[in-house]
Amino acid sequence: MAASSNRAIYGAIIANTAIAISKFIAAVFTGSSAMFSEGIHSLVDSGNGFLLLIGIRRSKKPADDAHPFGYGKEVFFWSFVVALLIFALGGGFSIHEGIKHLQHPQPLTNVGWNYLVLTLALIFEGIALRVALKEFNKSRGSKPFFRALIDSKDSATVAVVIEDTAALLGLLIAFFAVFLGQLTGWVYFDGIGSVLIGVLLATVSLFFAIECKALLIGEGLLLEDVDKITTILEEEKRVLSFRRPLSLYFGPSQVLVNLDVNFVGDLTSDDIEEIIDSLESRIKAALPAVNRIYIEAEALRPRSRIKAEDDS
Repeated sequence: MAASSNRAIYGAIIANTAIAISKFIAAVFTGSSAMFSEGIHSLVDSGNGFLLLIGIRRSKKPADDAHPFGYGKEVFFWSFVVALLIFALGGGFSIHEGIKHLQHPQPLTNVGWNYLVLTLALIFEGIALRVALKEFNKSRGSKPFFRALIDSKDSATVAVVIEDTAALLGLLIAFFAVFLGQLTGWVYFDGIGSVLIGVLLATVSLFFAIECKALLIGEGLLLEDVDKITTILEEEKRVLSFRRPLSLYFGPSQVLVNLDVNFVGDLTSDDIEEIIDSLESRIKAALPAVNRIYIEAEALRPRSRIKAEDDS
């Protein structure tokens, strides 16, 4: 999954850097507030891409004494930072710039620059979004897009998809703001467009921040995945009863599962070990993201806690 994230992020960084430069050039020649806000937006997106790469790189650090479960949550933290930056630098600055131009509106000049840059930006952002969606759809399956976006734990790829989608919508807002301003001669359209871009970015960042917050606090497997584990336990005839499986994400592809299982009473230690190995293999086959399994085996009094080998 990390390789997929990297590919989408690199594509977004290249596209956003080129687009940001073009937008700032157009803003200088035209005096457009909406275009300047879009330049800030693309610049922030480029910086966010580097932050996501930092998160992915740090999340690969091996476990140590201070972090026995590894550093997988680094990517969740840096994704949360990205969400805050979209809100503060992208949304906040765009709204500020738009209000300033509403208070002191200026007619646009050389609007051809705006149309040229916006058209090129739409093409490049479309290509970047296509790359991100291609990577995202690999793990999406048959789920509806929005549901898959919420359920996904690959916050880096989700960040790129959200950013690129917001970028395309922002470009359309800027395009219509420039067009309506030129068509009607009403100088306030440019400032309104900038404010709308800011509101868009603030809304997107709020949604993404909420998703990252859930992962940072501690989010478990989806109900459908817990049901898969439950089914595996129910199919094992030598398991008398069990409590609801507990799980926790330590990274996009790092999940801890804890099982409290009561086995039949006439089993030997070797039997218990064989059952646990079987359960471990079947759970990991059904849910590849699960790389740690702890089983509380009630039938084993002397050693009640059985730890499955960590293959990460």
